[in-house]
Amino acid sequence: MKTAAIAVLALALAPAAAAMPSRTGFVPTDPLVAKQYYLTQDHAFDAFPAELPVVNPVRVAIIDSGIDGGHPEFPRSRIWQARTWVGGSALSDEEGHGTFVAGMIAAAINNNEGIAGMAFPAQLVIAKIARSDQSIDVRDEADAIRWAVDVGARVINLSIGGLRDPFNTRRDTFSRVEASAINYAVSRGAVLVAAVGNSDDAPQSPWPFASYPAALPHVLGVSALSPTGNVTQFSNRDRIYNDISAPGQEIYSTLPRALTAPHPLCQNQGYSDCGPDEFRHAAGTSFAAPQVTAAAAILLALDPTLQPDQVLNILERTATDMNASDGCKQCPLQRDTFSGWGRLDISKAIGALQGVLPPPDRLEPNDDAGGSAARLGTRVTSVKATIDFWDDQIDVYRLYLKKKQKLKLTLNGPEGSTSNLLLWKPGTKRVNDLRNQHLRAAQAIGPGPVHGIGYKAPASGWYYAEVKLTARGFGPYELTIARR
Repeated sequence: MKTAAIAVLALALAPAAAAMPSRTGFVPTDPLVAKQYYLTQDHAFDAFPAELPVVNPVRVAIIDSGIDGGHPEFPRSRIWQARTWVGGSALSDEEGHGTFVAGMIAAAINNNEGIAGMAFPAQLVIAKIARSDQSIDVRDEADAIRWAVDVGARVINLSIGGLRDPFNTRRDTFSRVEASAINYAVSRGAVLVAAVGNSDDAPQSPWPFASYPAALPHVLGVSALSPTGNVTQFSNRDRIYNDISAPGQEIYSTLPRALTAPHPLCQNQGYSDCGPDEFRHAAGTSFAAPQVTAAAAILLALDPTLQPDQVLNILERTATDMNASDGCKQCPLQRDTFSGWGRLDISKAIGALQGVLPPPDRLEPNDDAGGSAARLGTRVTSVKATIDFWDDQIDVYRLYLKKKQKLKLTLNGPEGSTSNLLLWKPGTKRVNDLRNQHLRAAQAIGPGPVHGIGYKAPASGWYYAEVKLTARGFGPYELTIARR
């Protein structure tokens, strides 16, 4: 079983949310929008003129506890597909978590109702996988991810998490089933966004490791900030898998009307200030992640040709660095374990679309040997790709050599980086498994970005070339292959 990040952490009240400032661009007219202080901090609509652009819908999957399908913020045209793995209807939400997440992403804008969803092009794909005890079976999660991709989801929000502890395998919840589903989604062009997790689900607080699936390659891991910009105590830290941060305290959103009905004197029925205590001052990385999901959907609506790794790169590198000068007392300059690359800035991310885009890596995911490796035919003499210490440390290529055939590999890694080049023998299943070290055929490891390997195959078979980034850095590289 896998515990979902559904049990919202109740914290001391953060400073009151400020009303959105006036500006000349687009301003939602929804009556409760002033309660959404995170719209201002994320610069959610700052890049747009007085009218939002007309774009094609982007399908966004919310894999969670379902949704209140009759809520006025979610007209049926807003919901593309819905399916449940736990009985009942995906368009009912007994827990409230999925409806809360959905409102942040896709609540109707300028409909004279409640709040404004951040991703105005979003068309929802709802997968209900949370059980009544708030637990999630990882097999349901994996199946839901694959289903969501198959019905057209380009962005998948995973405000769920299983404990990661690299020093204690007995309580570490890594799942090959989950990792395989993530790879399936990435290979079909989906962007995956996940909460890094809350330390109330961990042995201690704060917890130094992001949860799964945030702690998997190609998944954008999101941590939580307070309204003043400081890192929250509950938000998991991680030096590699905490990629970006967004507001995660005092979050305001939609709730199922059945959860607000017990408070009939509360005016804002269907919204979190009329709900149970844990939602009135909602806090958690679960509620930081949907803001990043919304940003990814907007980028894909504006440029549908973007690949998942390009979306991640743009969102991360346009984030506002969090440090002592802007509210995060614990955050050092540049990327850090508390806030990743910094706080989400949607306006800057949209602006980056007008500049030089990061090159796409169309061979992803190719992070291991076996069937995961990208196949290089005999006519391929050069591969250009990208590598990233935080999002994509390893690329693996599969190439066939005949007995006594000579191979020369040359790696020109990202400028200023420290990279390694390795060659693995046939039969290798995983390049990072210590039990497979006897299958290493040759290696060129050490400082610098340029490496070379010469090798004569003792037997025919499929060999594996591994490109690995071993220190902080990212960028394009070229691998050249000469066979004779």
